[in-house]
Amino acid sequence: MNTPWSKPVTVLIGETPSETKIDTTQAAAWALIEDWPMEDGTALDRALAVCAAVDAGKQKPEDARKAFIDAAVEANILVSA
Repeated sequence: MNTPWSKPVTVLIGETPSETKIDTTQAAAWALIEDWPMEDGTALDRALAVCAAVDAGKQKPEDARKAFIDAAVEANILVSA
């Protein structure tokens, strides 16, 4: 779950939103759970499920990266991917 992604994803998150680079599935899961500006969303739910599947060895880290990007677009916080 801590395997680096091919390219980091930069999002605006935090109490005072700041640019944060996410480059592993573990960092993505943490951001989705702790710092995400939305509590509900289709892409958010999918990203959490994909992160869990990567942790279980059922999907690849790049699948989590793609799902994380979709969730960031849904939340309107994507800076760069």
